[in-house]
Amino acid sequence: MRFLYERQTRKFYVFLLAVCAVQTCLLGSLGFLQAQEIRKILVGRELAASSYLLKAGIPPGVIASAWNQREVTEEGAKLLQTIGHTEQTQSYLLLLAWEASVPLILLLMSVGLVFAVVILTRTAVFFRRQEELYEDAGNVIAEFSENRFEMRLPAGEPGTIYQLFGSIEQLAQSLQAKSEMEQRAKVFLKDMISNISHQLKTPLAALSMYMEIITEEPGREEVVKNFSQKSRQSLERMEELIQSLLKMARLDTGSIVFEKRQCLISELVEQAVCDLIERARRERKEIQIEGEEKETIACDQDWTKEAVGNLVKNALDHTEAGGLIRISWEKAPAVSRLMVKDNGCGIAEEDIHHIFKQFYRSRNSGDRQGTGLGLSLAKAIAEGQGGNLSVKSSPGEGSVFCMTFLNETGEFYP
Repeated sequence: MRFLYERQTRKFYVFLLAVCAVQTCLLGSLGFLQAQEIRKILVGRELAASSYLLKAGIPPGVIASAWNQREVTEEGAKLLQTIGHTEQTQSYLLLLAWEASVPLILLLMSVGLVFAVVILTRTAVFFRRQEELYEDAGNVIAEFSENRFEMRLPAGEPGTIYQLFGSIEQLAQSLQAKSEMEQRAKVFLKDMISNISHQLKTPLAALSMYMEIITEEPGREEVVKNFSQKSRQSLERMEELIQSLLKMARLDTGSIVFEKRQCLISELVEQAVCDLIERARRERKEIQIEGEEKETIACDQDWTKEAVGNLVKNALDHTEAGGLIRISWEKAPAVSRLMVKDNGCGIAEEDIHHIFKQFYRSRNSGDRQGTGLGLSLAKAIAEGQGGNLSVKSSPGEGSVFCMTFLNETGEFYP
């Protein structure tokens, strides 16, 4: 009886039940009235026959006995056969049968016709409404197929057809999300190509200039050595830029699946800064690591190491010679925090809300190193794991970047 869940079908079914009930009651009443009419006809026929027999001189007692007689004799059967009153005689030839049956037949035919018209009319209305519902649904689905999702299918009612509409709506929402994702991917690809072109223009131009100088001064060893070094730095910058762009592209398109597990924070930090120790020494800057060695954090170790490394690079970029970069961590009941603090130039108030944007460089950056992608990449890595990256800074007083991760229970893999 699941078809009764739909409101229109249920109303139509109730209508049919009501019509059947009314028809049954009406036919019963008509049958009772017709029985009364037949009784009147029979009584009238008995009165006429009794009157005729009395005029013919038949004693009243014989007539009364005749009406109560049940026995059929051979002589009586022959008499009725002689006058044409048998079971094979057509009813219209029998006055009593004709008077009793014709009104009943006409009445039943009239009642049947009325109820047939009512049922057929209501059925036509029901199917027309269903057809309109299906036509509207077809138009909406056609809109869905054209990637237009402003219209909506009927919903909010019980019934199989509405369950089907709900499933189609879910499919449409998936298609809409996919369409929007594809559109964002197109915009992202366009912006990415534009950014790559723009960011590579400067190092490529510099590299071309350095190669021209080297070509023009082949005999001057110092010049060749100097500009070869600059060429190598430009190539390294281009490689770093391309690698960062590729990582950002993978993160923005959702193609990265973070594999979180418990790992030692001290080990993660050491791996993140191992390639930066030599740079800090060369630039006469110090990197300090402070924190409980046995503390763990639930994260994707490789990607989190990338984020921490970017924060340390950023600190090195904005710290003068003799500066200090301190990496520390702490664990609260609900979250774990990993901080990278420096005593560099700090961040201006008008820049602090923009530093996590791709390629953003403040007016105070000058000719400092960096591609403008490190902080946005670090933030994307933190948020991709359900965490967060925030910053506190004042101009001239340095900056503190804090990565926060939710604590999760899990097996520790050393």
